[in-house]
Amino acid sequence: VQLQASGGGLVHPGGSLRLSCAASEFTMDWYAIAWFRQAPGKEREGVSCISRSDGSTYYTDSVKGRFTISRDNAKNTGYLQMNRLKPEDTAVYYCAAVMILPSDRKVVANHCGSQYDYWGQGTLVTVSS
Repeated sequence: VQLQASGGGLVHPGGSLRLSCAASEFTMDWYAIAWFRQAPGKEREGVSCISRSDGSTYYTDSVKGRFTISRDNAKNTGYLQMNRLKPEDTAVYYCAAVMILPSDRKVVANHCGSQYDYWGQGTLVTVSS
């Protein structure tokens, strides 16, 4: 397994979860990291991504101010902190990584659109009372 997503679960509306995306067999330092989600019956959407080059970030409008993407290169892991969760955040969340040299800022500029090198297996987030 090259990308392992974890941290999903069942949470009440207004609660928080932190998703982790751990990389193995490659060094995440060189990669832009993204989080996508897919709800039942809906298309996959880019939730957030972070550039390796300058640390710039993108958030889809529905999560701005509630979600925070980050990375810990020493731990070879990316994170998605999700606060004030809503039922409409219910989905399977996937992490992905792409290496673009010399700069990967266009991943953020493209709202996480890219041909990703690695995908995690997905972790289910359910927001329900």
